[in-house]
Order: sequence, then C-alpha cells, then structure tokens
Amino acid sequence: MEATEQLTVVCRKAAPEDVETLYELIKGYAEQGIMLPRTRETLLRQIDTFVVAEIGDKIVGCGSLLRLGQDLVEIRSLGMSQEYRGLKIGNKLVDFLVEQAREQQIPKIMALTYAVNFFLRNGFTVVEKEIFPEKVWKDCVNCPKQHACDEIAVLKMLN
Repeated sequence: MEATEQLTVVCRKAAPEDVETLYELIKGYAEQGIMLPRTRETLLRQIDTFVVAEIGDKIVGCGSLLRLGQDLVEIRSLGMSQEYRGLKIGNKLVDFLVEQAREQQIPKIMALTYAVNFFLRNGFTVVEKEIFPEKVWKDCVNCPKQHACDEIAVLKMLN
C-alpha cells in the first residue's frame, strides 16, 4: 500500500452476500485465539448485527453490535484485513457502531478485548468484567476460556 494512495473507507451495514468475507476475516483472528470463531450459518443468522468497512468494493474490516440487555450492547468480531492495518479502519468501525448504539438509545457499550489501548484511545475505560452478568450468561458459559478468561473488559457510556 503506497503512502500517497488516497483511500476512502466507507462503513455500512453488512448484507447476506458479505457472509463469506466476514467468515474469512473472523477465521483469521479465531485461528490466532484472539476472537471467537463464527460459523457461516451463525453469521447469516446474525447478519443484521454486523457492519463492514470497505475501500472501493473490497471489504477490509468488520464488527458487530450485539444487544445484551435493555441498556447494554457489546462490540464483537471487530477486525480488519492484515494489509489494511494502521489506516484507522478500526476507529471508523467503532465510531459507526457507537452511532448505531446511540440511534437505538442504548447508553452503555462494552467489549472484551486484548487490544485495550485501542479501546482507550476510542473513549472506553477498563472495568471489571463481572459487572456484565448479561455477557457472562449469554456467551461466556459457552466459551472454552470461561474459567481462565484473559480478556479485558472495556466500557463506554454514551450521552
């Protein structure tokens, strides 16, 4: 990627035809043990929770916003293509997801992450994951790392 090249990143809601690209993006992170894997069937079933970032007609990033309760949503499956790292695509995806939470009038947005500094730069604060029983009962009960979770919980309050 040449530094002089002008790249316009556009975020949009994901569509069913994006499932294969989402699957491949998430699979790369899951193989590294830093994201839970998602099946194509799960992605298709949850496609309305996903957003993608595009440069031209190429999907270069993704993220999901899952409702955990009346006042809480979680950012999940946030990632981007290796060759497009460092272009602030993650920031754009988080901004887009935060805006979606605001539109739904949901005041709290959380994530479990290894990329703590990224979330701190995006206005989140580190919190104890135990304050999210909604998350624990929805996902953590099925996670292989349930009893030895090393992810850090972050939270952003929306006004």
